[in-house]
Amino acid sequence: MDRSNKNIPREAFINRLKSPQQEWDFIVIGGGATGLGIAVDAASRGYSTVLLEQSDFAKATSGRSTKLVHGGVRYLQNGDVGLVVEALRERGYLMKNAPHLVKNQRFIIGNYLWWEKPFYTIGLTLYDLLAGSMSLGRSLPVNRKEVIRRIPQIVQHKLKGGVSYHDGQFDDARLAINLMQTAIENKAVVVNYVKVNELIKDVKGHVSGVVAEDKLNGDSLELKGKCIINATGIFVDSIIRMDNPDEHPLVRPSQGVHLVVDKSFLGGDDAIMIPKTSDGRVMFGVPWHGRVILGTTDVPVKDFVLEPEALEEEVNFILETAGRYLTRRPGRKDVLCVFAGLRPLAAPVKNADETKTKEISRSHKLMVSSSGLVTITGGKWTTYRLMAEETVNLAAKTGKLPSRPCKTKYLKIHGYMENPDRIRWLHIYGSDMDEITELRDKVAGYEQKLHPEFDFTIAEVVWAVRREMAMTVDDVLARRIRALYLDARASVVMAPRVAAIMADELGRNQMWIEQQVIDYTSIAKGYILDR
Repeated sequence: MDRSNKNIPREAFINRLKSPQQEWDFIVIGGGATGLGIAVDAASRGYSTVLLEQSDFAKATSGRSTKLVHGGVRYLQNGDVGLVVEALRERGYLMKNAPHLVKNQRFIIGNYLWWEKPFYTIGLTLYDLLAGSMSLGRSLPVNRKEVIRRIPQIVQHKLKGGVSYHDGQFDDARLAINLMQTAIENKAVVVNYVKVNELIKDVKGHVSGVVAEDKLNGDSLELKGKCIINATGIFVDSIIRMDNPDEHPLVRPSQGVHLVVDKSFLGGDDAIMIPKTSDGRVMFGVPWHGRVILGTTDVPVKDFVLEPEALEEEVNFILETAGRYLTRRPGRKDVLCVFAGLRPLAAPVKNADETKTKEISRSHKLMVSSSGLVTITGGKWTTYRLMAEETVNLAAKTGKLPSRPCKTKYLKIHGYMENPDRIRWLHIYGSDMDEITELRDKVAGYEQKLHPEFDFTIAEVVWAVRREMAMTVDDVLARRIRALYLDARASVVMAPRVAAIMADELGRNQMWIEQQVIDYTSIAKGYILDR
């Protein structure tokens, strides 16, 4: 088979990690939004950088968002102006650096009471003003007829009009993959399925490396580093306990659930925002890849796990809330996918109300332990770049590295393409789109679809293995082509074929194929709602 020299060589990276002579400037633990952002920032400054991810990139929280790049309208309601300004500025940078993945999305707030239109118009005008030159468009009051034209399925009874505003919308896991590629292009070593099991300390008690395990073959890896960064999101406390077993937990889990339904439930290209639900949160219905994402919830849970599952109360809450605002009330039978994500919220002080997760700060926190371990937690996708900049600045100082300026404000992310044709699924690959098309056209059979109802082809699976470090069927269907999130049942149908294609690429046997299908089917069950 044709093998491009641009392929990402995970095996070669692993071999580099086995070198006992190498001392890295940065060892980043965690391959979600924050860790990948840190790797891009550090590598682009010229620091030698390695990133270790225990599972796949964006497998946990970073791949399970509402798919919004937003300033946080709700934070404005809470008076957190500084957080909003910060996020709006970062939204602007991200839209400029990854236009193939981030788009300007119009939202409509339907008004059913006389005071809502002036109230939300004033608030959202302030939102626009805070964005300054990074504004995506003016917020405007709209009449009843226009609201119905833009969202045909909105409940019209007592509808008086609405307010429109603009925010960013994106594909979270695809951005993570592109950040991984960007880090590698800047000479970082980035690997998935490598789990850190131990921190190494020198005679003075300063953290000086890690002991890790390649989960695909069981090999042990010992790495030396000047700056060790804990960017593990929901698993941040497990790394902190390696450093200090007596440390009080830094984060606590809050679960957010989303339901995916057909785009016909909104009937247009605009999103809907419900400004206040029964639990005090906002709720969205957002068009995404020909579907609509409904959510989210905010429910405290006890355990941090890689595959959280939606609670019945969360599913019922979303369906009931959406049904009050949409003419076609979505039911369980209409749900194509249900997915849950865990937010690593800052643990509250003792005696605080343990149930009010929506009141816990969403701003990020950055700290250094007495051993020199740098930990970053909190925040959101929108501010990942700023979080990375601040983390690298602090870590470089802590590790006594030479100071170098940040370059990521204007650094184009892999796949950068202006004005992509968003009608085509392949637009999410940006500048890689032509190469994928060429691969599909060059090799007989690569143009074949994985499923009759989707445009995904064999070429994209081959591309995911060769160029995007996909190692499992779940990597491909969940985070490279997003099939799991678009239609969980259909993705299960695709699994055997995807496993066979991957086995051919990776040199795996029939037993591997069968096990991959079993494993993926088990994962996908958590995304399928019983009818």
